[in-house]
Amino acid sequence: MINHKAHPWHGIDIGNRVPEEVTTFIEIVPTDTVKYEVDKISGYLSIDRPQKYSNIVPALYGFIPRTYCSKKVAELTNASLGRTDIEGDRDPLDICILTEKDVTHGDIIAKAHPIGGFRLLDHNQADDKIIAVLKDDLLYSIYKDISELPEEIVNRLVHYFTTYKDLPMDTQQRMVLTHIYGRETAYDVILRSIEDYNDEIANGKEQ
Repeated sequence: MINHKAHPWHGIDIGNRVPEEVTTFIEIVPTDTVKYEVDKISGYLSIDRPQKYSNIVPALYGFIPRTYCSKKVAELTNASLGRTDIEGDRDPLDICILTEKDVTHGDIIAKAHPIGGFRLLDHNQADDKIIAVLKDDLLYSIYKDISELPEEIVNRLVHYFTTYKDLPMDTQQRMVLTHIYGRETAYDVILRSIEDYNDEIANGKEQ
């Protein structure tokens, strides 16, 4: 019998304690000078783009398997902004994980506890970033909600996620932060993204 590597998006079990604890797939770490991203077809890490400028991801960054940001995730963003035109970005739900440890490479699985998130718009698409702490981390596991984090850490994350897609010649900021939300809303976003995955990916509507 031949064993095959599980696809990071579809083949990894997110765990039985969702949304309080989630299994995640880490694509990039702070020492990376290239932005890696999972190829949706093969499941292998691919080079999305070299980091041409000084934006370096400030924490472990990846996604929650078996999630998808579509109608139900977008509904939450539309409701919060009083709009009806926002769509999901049709990607797995992004997650940023804080840890005191130096993790030297991506392409790994990590368990994390969500504590909040950023509601971001990329043009008219919802592009939420869940903020979490690494399970059993000696320093960060004391934080249960993003409101408890030191302001400097939150500001660093905000700066990264509102500038990492910008180019020097841009006249407008591409990523717009509309809200910083706490743990309970993060739980809602995660559960909605699982519903979107089950509705549109698991049943074969989307590739």
